Amino acid sequence: MNFRDYSTPQEAEMELAPMIDVVFLLLIFFIVTWNSAQQERNVDVSVPAAEEGADPERQVGEIIVNVDKDGVIVVNGAVVTEDDLLVRLHAISEEYPDQAVILRGDSKASFQHIINILDVCKKANIWNIAFATTKPVEAPTPKKSGTAP
Repeated sequence: MNFRDYSTPQEAEMELAPMIDVVFLLLIFFIVTWNSAQQERNVDVSVPAAEEGADPERQVGEIIVNVDKDGVIVVNGAVVTEDDLLVRLHAISEEYPDQAVILRGDSKASFQHIINILDVCKKANIWNIAFATTKPVEAPTPKKSGTAP
């Protein structure tokens, strides 16, 4: 008579290496995303307030052009001239005809500086331009002092 040795199956163990890999990839993704989001706001630009300003869906690969109150143009953390901006935007618009550009102009900047950037975008065949605004800050309503009824 032949008896077989039936042993109990081993319990499955949790594999830590793949889980650690995924956690590190997520960490890298969030750090890179946070860093690129900070670059667009690293310039001290106070955008104007608008009552009807919308919070549109962000598009992948949109270019943020910052114009400070002195007319200095900053793109991706680098100060550029109008000619440099034209060369960059023209090269991008040839590759991506529907390229989105967000113009963050300081509220104290001269209107002429903003018009110059719009002219550069037009020369580079970029038509998808949006202006960054903020919602106006509402002043708190003062409490009425008086006698109670």
